[in-house]
Amino acid sequence: MEINKILFCAITEPCPIPFFNMKIQAGSPAVVDNPNFIKLDISKHLIKNPSTTFFVQVTGESMIDAGIYENDLLIVDKFMEPNNNNIVIAVINSKFTIRRLKIDNTGIFLVAENTPTSSIEMNEDCYICGVVTSVVRQL
Repeated sequence: MEINKILFCAITEPCPIPFFNMKIQAGSPAVVDNPNFIKLDISKHLIKNPSTTFFVQVTGESMIDAGIYENDLLIVDKFMEPNNNNIVIAVINSKFTIRRLKIDNTGIFLVAENTPTSSIEMNEDCYICGVVTSVVRQL
């Protein structure tokens, strides 16, 4: 699939759902005083630039040490400036991959977050087509 064939569209209709407006203890049970619900539009919470954002589903295990697993859904912004340590979607010789961007005085690298997978040095056959902004996982 060529990157220019990926379709992008703005999310135009809000989808508010009830949100329990307090934190719940992940450990010993705690008292809940006067819980209140507000409406939360999850797309506004996770997507800063709807017109430049796309979703992609993960396959493979090269990013498990970064907490990204098989079948996770990634939210990717195609116009966000990639910075050192960002997780990015890159194209290498017309093939897509998910890697961590590492920039140092020796070069620019696409680094896997799984020990047996090797790093790739960026060259003229590589480019970044988006920065991963969120991970969505079903339990």
